[in-house]
Amino acid sequence: MFCYQCEQTARGTGCTTMGVCGKTPEAAALQDLIVHGLKGMAFWAHQARLQNLSDPDIDLHMIEALFTTVTNVDFDVENLAKVAQKTVQMRDHARALFEKSGASPVGAVPQAAEKWALAKNVEDMIEQGRQHPVIDPQLDPDIQSMRDTLLYGCKGVAAYADHAHILGNDNDEIYAFFHKALSALTDTTLNLTDYINLTMECGQINIKTAGLLNEAHCARYQPPVPTPVNIGTKEGKAILVSGHDLKMLEELLKQTEGKGINVYTHVEMLPAHGYPQLKKYPHLVGNFGGAWQDQQKEFPYFHGAIIFNTNCIQRPGEVYKDRIFTWGRVHWPDVKHIDGWDFSEVIEKALQCEGFQEKEDKHIITGCGHHAVIGLADQVIEAVKSGAIKRFFLIGGCDGALHGRDYYTQLAESLPEDTVILTLACGKYRFNKLDFGDINGIPRLLDVGQCNDAYSAIQIALALAEAFECEVNDLPLSIVLSWYEQKAVAVLLSLLSLGLKDMRIGPSLPAFISPNVLNFLVENFNLTPIGNASDDMATMLG
Repeated sequence: MFCYQCEQTARGTGCTTMGVCGKTPEAAALQDLIVHGLKGMAFWAHQARLQNLSDPDIDLHMIEALFTTVTNVDFDVENLAKVAQKTVQMRDHARALFEKSGASPVGAVPQAAEKWALAKNVEDMIEQGRQHPVIDPQLDPDIQSMRDTLLYGCKGVAAYADHAHILGNDNDEIYAFFHKALSALTDTTLNLTDYINLTMECGQINIKTAGLLNEAHCARYQPPVPTPVNIGTKEGKAILVSGHDLKMLEELLKQTEGKGINVYTHVEMLPAHGYPQLKKYPHLVGNFGGAWQDQQKEFPYFHGAIIFNTNCIQRPGEVYKDRIFTWGRVHWPDVKHIDGWDFSEVIEKALQCEGFQEKEDKHIITGCGHHAVIGLADQVIEAVKSGAIKRFFLIGGCDGALHGRDYYTQLAESLPEDTVILTLACGKYRFNKLDFGDINGIPRLLDVGQCNDAYSAIQIALALAEAFECEVNDLPLSIVLSWYEQKAVAVLLSLLSLGLKDMRIGPSLPAFISPNVLNFLVENFNLTPIGNASDDMATMLG
């Protein structure tokens, strides 16, 4: 196998024997096969769209299958084989759709779009996948780097598009881009500038997609409001929900009403407490645990059922494996998967478990999205003009297990008391239990939400720029990002596509970024690796 799509890839260069995430070589080969098939499907779907022909089944499969290949989502060889089978069926369907037009393809038909047949059994599919690795050693390394960046950005956008689709929000422009972008990954006539332009377009499409998801969340659950969240436990049976999908949480809350079961959030689900139509359920009682990488340390002490509804699953420990469930795109071998919206098996398991005694603990604040922060605009502007607030720091992104991430804690702890911290995604767990106080009633730590709520952070920055009649790059704002997987790539592309400069990223740079591509980012955006927290803080404050 070879995989370097996440920040924790082995030796900082690539996993070759076993994924650091737990992905086996067999799963990696099938995911490569899925991507190969999606490129072929995308070629024909893009050709069909050039003839004003499209099909929602093809569009939906694109985002579902791409999401399946995101880090920490699907580790189940049997299910990956099913996704590969459907991908080939959808490729042939897309070709048939195009052929209805009677037109000839524009450009050469790539190998991925030819009528190659899928192997009959899983073992042969795995071998077939090994013949189609994402990395092409014959390709110019800078072209390969930009192709990878585009592919990983598309994977991240697909995750957000899938969440939006589940809530009934779709945008044909987004689907059209997926087909154009993955088709471009097979085009040997494109140069480095072409791929750079496509990655910037991917960033813009991610902003549209995150906006679509934000619109769906706010329409269904009302805009989030600042909310204290208990990190202790309540007496009673318990279910822990990990992931990003709010509708799945809502359905579970409905089905557990009156059953004596308390529901807790985990990792990226913490911001759910800020939405009025979710927090109205009294048995949504708090948040348990921290970031995704601490599951094996924390889950043995959760005395109830646990369900994952999107990426972030780790290899389950044997002591709690029998009470874990997966849903949606998430699969793990020998873990019960819930299809559809009936969570009776999860509820039954929770009722069988010991449950919790009452244990009081502190509260942490979430729900500080752009609606809430922009509602404080007059106070914020006055605090900046008076000098009470000297600078804003956006410190957010993914968390992870490798060394170097204590940088983000050190940075947050050492910031002067006249600064405000915006945070989002699971990187917040590095410091969100600390007490930062407030400035004239404005909390110094504002939890904007999930990783897709980078959209909210962008809206806050744009609103402040408008209020101060300046460009975003002229604001007293420093952006310090932590990345782990492909959704973070999509967010970074969004920020770059807006022309944001002087951002810092860490704890290490992506292995798929070639030296020349890195030089391009440094020269055009002054994108800088994180260094020493105190030195970086002094530079940013200066």
